Amino acid sequence: MGFYSEQVVPRLINVACGLKTNQPLRRRVCAGLSGDVIEIGFGSGHNVPFYPSTVRSVTAIEPSDLGWKLAGERVRDARVPVRRAGLDGRSLPFEDGSFDAALSTWTLCTIPDAVTALREIRRVLTPAGILHFVEHGLAPEDDEHVRRLQRRLEPLQKRLLGGCHLTRQIVDMLTTAGFTVTELDVFYEEGAPKCEGAASLGLARPAGTATGVG
Repeated sequence: MGFYSEQVVPRLINVACGLKTNQPLRRRVCAGLSGDVIEIGFGSGHNVPFYPSTVRSVTAIEPSDLGWKLAGERVRDARVPVRRAGLDGRSLPFEDGSFDAALSTWTLCTIPDAVTALREIRRVLTPAGILHFVEHGLAPEDDEHVRRLQRRLEPLQKRLLGGCHLTRQIVDMLTTAGFTVTELDVFYEEGAPKCEGAASLGLARPAGTATGVG
């Protein structure tokens, strides 16, 4: 880890993820969270103001010390206990079935092995647990021109923003990791270039406990 990745990237992500245009999506994805929640890619805590009153506690997984420091004021002002208890979503230090819900917002684009991280989330969720997610990734099939642009820009994106991918297929990764997507909305984020803002927002459950896409 060098100076750029440790000191610059977290600040860039803090600004990008703190845009007001993201707030309605954060409110949507956090709606319905309850019980003990694990949040991967906690970043600088921009979801904290949107945790509903049904949340009992939040366990934050965040590799960046600076990201956690930037979250300080939001964590102190949180209405529920928030603790940092892990650095790597690919290896979670918790027993099976420890959490009632999980939250991932604009995180799966950056984790080096996102499927492994998702399998870990599935492991630490209760059988009835729910993963709430909003992620950006590969544009829809009918927008091949956007996909081509994403493929061209991805190497630069990864260098500038800590390994952030533009072409990951979110639903496919969830399915591969053993989740069933039960609610899904696919759209372009308002105010974002299409290559950056092809978003998927929804809910997923450990496979075998879900009823299908809503």
